[in-house]
Amino acid sequence: MSWFTALPFPRRRAVALSALVTVASGPLHAQVAPATSHADEQDLPVTVRAEEIGGRPDREINLNRNVEITRGQSKLTADTACYLLVEDEVTASGNVNMWRFGDRYQGDTLQLNMSTGRGYVTNPQYKLQMNNAQGRADRIDFLGEDQALVQDGTYSTCEGPDPDWYLKASTLRLDSGRDVGTAGKTIIYFKDVPILGTPALSFSLSGARRSGWLPATLGFGSKGKSEVMVPYYFNIAPNRDLTVYPRMMFDRGLQLGATARYIGETGRGPYGGETHIEALRDDRITKTDRWRFDSTHNQTLAPGWSYGWNLHGASDDEYPSDFSPTVATSAERQLVRDVYTGYSSQYWSLTARAQNIQVLQEPAAVADPRLAIPRPYDRLPQINFHTGRYDVKGFDWAIDAEATRFSHPTFDSGNRLLAVSQVSYPFIRPGYFVTPKLMLHATKYNMDSSAARPGNLSRTLPIFSVDSGMVFERDAKLFGSATTQTLEPRLFYVRTPYKNQEDFPVFDTAETGFSYAQLFTENRYIGGDRVSDANQVTAALVSRFIEPDGAERLRMAIAQRFYFDEPRVGRENSTTGIGRSDLLLAASGRIINNWNFDSSVQYDANDKSVFAQNHGVRWTPGPMKVLNAEYRYVRDSFRNADVSGQWPLSKRWYGVGRVSYSLRDHKLLDSLLGLEYKADCWVFRLGAQRFVTTAQATSTSTFFQLELNGLSRLGVGNPLESFYKSIPGYTRLNSNVGRP
Repeated sequence: MSWFTALPFPRRRAVALSALVTVASGPLHAQVAPATSHADEQDLPVTVRAEEIGGRPDREINLNRNVEITRGQSKLTADTACYLLVEDEVTASGNVNMWRFGDRYQGDTLQLNMSTGRGYVTNPQYKLQMNNAQGRADRIDFLGEDQALVQDGTYSTCEGPDPDWYLKASTLRLDSGRDVGTAGKTIIYFKDVPILGTPALSFSLSGARRSGWLPATLGFGSKGKSEVMVPYYFNIAPNRDLTVYPRMMFDRGLQLGATARYIGETGRGPYGGETHIEALRDDRITKTDRWRFDSTHNQTLAPGWSYGWNLHGASDDEYPSDFSPTVATSAERQLVRDVYTGYSSQYWSLTARAQNIQVLQEPAAVADPRLAIPRPYDRLPQINFHTGRYDVKGFDWAIDAEATRFSHPTFDSGNRLLAVSQVSYPFIRPGYFVTPKLMLHATKYNMDSSAARPGNLSRTLPIFSVDSGMVFERDAKLFGSATTQTLEPRLFYVRTPYKNQEDFPVFDTAETGFSYAQLFTENRYIGGDRVSDANQVTAALVSRFIEPDGAERLRMAIAQRFYFDEPRVGRENSTTGIGRSDLLLAASGRIINNWNFDSSVQYDANDKSVFAQNHGVRWTPGPMKVLNAEYRYVRDSFRNADVSGQWPLSKRWYGVGRVSYSLRDHKLLDSLLGLEYKADCWVFRLGAQRFVTTAQATSTSTFFQLELNGLSRLGVGNPLESFYKSIPGYTRLNSNVGRP
C-alpha cells in the first residue's frame, strides 16, 4: 500500500513531499490541502483515494479506478477524476456518486469547485435528505452549497425508482437554504397520468410555511352550488402571514377574503391576533352586498396591563347558512363585539370593557316568533374590580365589584352597581375539612326615565354557607388491578334570606343549569340581577379508584339538595312544594385499557322520572382506531344519539363517519361518511357531509382530496377540517408530514 500526504504547508514544500510516494499493491490514499485557506469546511483538508494516482502533487492529481474524494461532509466517488489544487476543483466521470451534506447525486460526469460549491452533473439521479425527495434530470447545475438548478427533471417524495407521483418541470430550482423549490412549465403526474399543469409552481422543501399560490379548492358551497377558490399565501415573516382567498361562486359572484395572523413580543410584553374579512359585491341571488369579519387581538402594554378585542359581524341574518361550509360556523347566531383592557397586580385587578352582540335570527323566526333569538343587552361600558388574599391568619377574603351600563333598543335600560364581599376560614385537616363562609351581596340600580319600573332600586343580602367533607381510603382491586379506593362524603349548607325581586330588571341573569358544581354554589342564578333565597343543604358522596401512579381510574358520585324552606325567588306565584332538588348520578373513568366513559343522570325525584341524562363512551384500541358513542336526553326538549369513528378497513384503507340522529323528531341532524387511503407518499380522502344550517334548512357537501406529501393538497372541499371537528379523537394518517 502506498501513501501520499501533504499537510497545509506552504506550496514550495509540495514537491519535496512527493518523494514520499511509494508504489505497492492495493488502494492508494492521499491527503492534500487546497492552495488557500477557507472558513468552515473549506479549511478542512481534501482526502483522495484511488488505486492509481498520478500527476503533479503541487498542481494536479489524476485518479483512476475506485476514486474517492472527501472533504468534511462532502464525498465523491467515480471511475476517474482529476483534482486541481490551485483551483480547488474536481472533474469526474464514470459511475459518479456525490454526497453533499446528506444529499446524494448520481450521474455520468461531474465538475465541482469545492470552495464555491459551483459545478454540474450530467444525467443525474438525486435524493435530498431534507424531505427524502428524489428525482432525475438531464443535468443539474450547482449554483452554490445550498442551491441547485435541475434541468428537464422530475421531483417526488416517493421512494423507489417508479414513484406514484412526481412533478416534471423544464427547470426546477432547489434552494435548501431558503427552503424553496421553484418549478417552471410544470406537470404533476399521478400514477403516470398528468393531473395538473401550471406554467410555474413553488413549494416548500420541508413542508414549512412559504409564500405562494395554494392549491385550488373546488366545492359546492353550503347550498350545494359549485364554486372554486384559489388562495394565495404571503409568508411575511416567521411570526406574520396573510392569506388571500378569491372565491368564485357561480351562482352568486366573486367573493374576496383575507386572513392575517401575527404573534410577537415587544419590550413591554407579548401580543398576538388574527383577522379575517370576506366580502361579496352584489350577490346575484339577494341583489345585496354581503360581508363577514372576525378579529381577535391581545397585547401586553406593560407588566400587568393588557388590552384586546374580540370582534365579529355579518351583513345579514342568513350569511352563516349561505356561506359557511362547516357545522360550527353555519350554526353561529350570536356574534360578539368586545373591546377590553385590564390591569392586574398580586392582590387586585381592574378591567373595563365595552360589549355588543349582533344576533342573526333564524329565517323561520319571521313566520314563527317563538323561534326568535332574544337580543342580549349591550354593556357600554362594564368595569370590574377584584381584590383578595388567601391565608391571612387563617382567613381567606375577597371583594368583587362591578359597574355596568346596560343598553337595549327595546327593553328597559339602566345602570347597575354590584359588590360581593366574602370571608371564610377553612379548617383543613388530614381526612376532613370544614369551611364556613360569610358573604354580602349588595346591588343598586339606576333605571332610565323611560323604563316602566322604579327608577332606583337596591338590595343588600347576607349569605352564610358551610362546606364540609371527609375522605376515607382503603386498598382495593378494580378489574384485577391494585388501586386505592376513596369514600368522600360531603355536606354543603347555605342560608340566604328572601327578598322579593320581581321589580328588579333582568339584564344578564339566568338560572344555571343543573350540574354537580352548581349544587355546591350559594346562588342558583348566574349574573347579578337575582339572588336566590336559601335554607338548604346539599349532600353528596364520591368514590374514586386511584392507581399506584396517582392516575384516577374511576370516579362515581351521587348528590342531591334538600330544602328546609322552599325557595321563593323566581317562584313567587308557585304553590307546589318541591322539598328537594333532582338527584344527580355521575360516573366517569377508564373501564379497561383503551375504554373511557362519561355518564350522568338527572333524576326528578318528585315526578319519579329521569329529567336528563348523558352517556358517552370512547374506545381507542390503537393508532387511527377510535369509536365514539353518545346518548343525550332532556325531557320535553331533545333525545339524540351520536355515533362517530375512524377505523382501518384494510392495510391502507380507513373509514371515517358520524351520525347524529334525533330520536324524538325522527330526523337526521348531522351525518358524515368518508374514506381515506394511505400510501407511502400520498393520502387520498373522499366523503360527504350533511348538516342542519337553520331550523328548517340543511346543507350537503361533498369533498375529495389528494395530498401529495411534501408538495400540496389537491381536490374539492376540505375533508380534514370536517374530520377533525366531527370525530373526537380523529388522527391524521400522515401526521408526521409538515403542512404544505
